[in-house]
Order: sequence, then C-alpha cells, then structure tokens
Amino acid sequence: MMIREPSWDFYRTFLAVLEHGSLSAAARELGLTQPTIGRHIGALEETVGSQLFTRSQQGLLPTDAALALKPHAQALASTAAALLRAASGSRDDVSGTVRISASEVIGTEVLPPILASLQADHPGLAIELSASDTVEDLLQREADIAVRMVEPAQDALLARRVGTITLGLFAHRHYLARHGEPRNVGDLHHHRLIGFDRQTAFIRAMMKRYPQFDGLSFAFKSDHSIVLHNALRAGIGIGFYQVPLAKRDGNLVRLLPDIELSLDTWVAMHENLRTSPRCRVTFDALVAGLLDYIRG
Repeated sequence: MMIREPSWDFYRTFLAVLEHGSLSAAARELGLTQPTIGRHIGALEETVGSQLFTRSQQGLLPTDAALALKPHAQALASTAAALLRAASGSRDDVSGTVRISASEVIGTEVLPPILASLQADHPGLAIELSASDTVEDLLQREADIAVRMVEPAQDALLARRVGTITLGLFAHRHYLARHGEPRNVGDLHHHRLIGFDRQTAFIRAMMKRYPQFDGLSFAFKSDHSIVLHNALRAGIGIGFYQVPLAKRDGNLVRLLPDIELSLDTWVAMHENLRTSPRCRVTFDALVAGLLDYIRG
C-alpha cells in the first residue's frame, strides 16, 4: 500500500507542539484551532506509525520517535524558509528577505545601526536577524549570512575576515567610586566580578591566557551575554566588554589595560548566494560596517 507523504503543515505543527508543549499553545502560535493541531499530529503519527507525544502534568512530552523526527522537521523548516527568502526578491533588484545570524552582543549592540543604513539605501530589503550565541548552519540555509567569532570551517562558504574585536575589563564609574579601582589581578579578589554561569569557549580562552584568574569568584552570573552587559552598565561590578562598544559609553572605565582578549571576526555566506543582489549588498554592508566598528 502506498503511504501518502505528509503535508509540510503537519511538520510545522509538530515543531510548534514540540516547542510549546501543548496543542493550545501551538494553535495560538500558528493561528490555527486546537482541533486542527490535534488532527495534524494524529495524521503524522499515523504516517510514521508511532506515537509522538505523551501527556503529563508538564504538558505534552515528546517520545523517542518524536525526538528522532525533530532534526528532519527542523531541516524542512529551514529549507522552506530559505525557499521563501529566495522567492521574495528578483535577480536584478536589491529586494526581498535576507536572514542574518550573529551573536547576542553583535546582533543587539552592533548590527542595528549598520542595518538601518542598509535599509535606508535599499527600502525593498527585509532583514531577519537571529541574535543568538548558537551557530546556525549556513549550508542548511538556517541563515543566509552569518557574523561569526571564529573562522568558518565548512566548505562551500564565501567568507571574509573583518578583523579582531578586542575585549578588556571594564566597570561603571559609579562602581569604582564606591569600591575603588583594582591595580592588579590580585586586587580583583576584593571586587564584585561579573561572568558566565557556565563554562564557555570564552571562559576557557580567558583561563588559558590568564591562569592567574583561577580562583576568582563571581558575584553576578548569567548565561545571557546581554544580561552581563546590562549588569556591567548598571554598576554591579567588573567584567569583560568589547572595547569599541565601550567607547560609546562615557561611564565605562577600562581597568588593567594589559589584560585583553580578542575575537576574530568573520562574515560568511553560502557561495551559491554570491549572485544574489540582496545577499551580496548585505554581505558588503556588514563587512564595511563591522570594519568601521572595529576601528572605532
């Protein structure tokens, strides 16, 4: 017997239920009714021959079959989104949608003015900006263009090294007025430090370069880069901050200038997009804007 291939709508519904944990929340997300969501899940379960969710006090929990299906559904979602972006613009005009992936800090603090200027020059250009420290896969077209803090290793990518963003230790002047200024690394033991609440590549690089930081404790921790930045700007304590970004805020004071870390910065996109006017113009604008940012 021939099995009919499920509609893409079923996979979209499946991902929404996975994300939200209930039929009602998925219905609100997709603008559908709860019975429709239930029919989609039932039809998908019938096609794959397995139950996808079990009910619990916490909502709908995915089964092993659902978890196995998840990456394939996500790949379909990425492909569908890429198709819509490709169809949104013509081959000759700078118009349509470009999806950009960048880190939390770059995406929220650095790119908006660059993109504002770009869209002022090209009103037909629509931007989707994913600001997350999770690296999106350009080959799977999860994004069209990415700003990365590490050299892209995948083949079939067009990449341009922009330069190095320097990070240093900073504190708000109000914090220093209350607690004084550290003169050496040892003095940091007597200050309130701001940092990540988990091991990251940044933390490992810092400890490798400055082993004298071992044993320092943090008075304020978060897993979110922007929370850490806002804590620093609020005067909670001392933390690392991008030097070009600090130049915009006259209240931030650099401390122990011999201590610094570097972020190698790249702009990358799939080589198949080099002939797309909207992607080419966006790529060039990101490179030029980030160069200006690094130069201060």
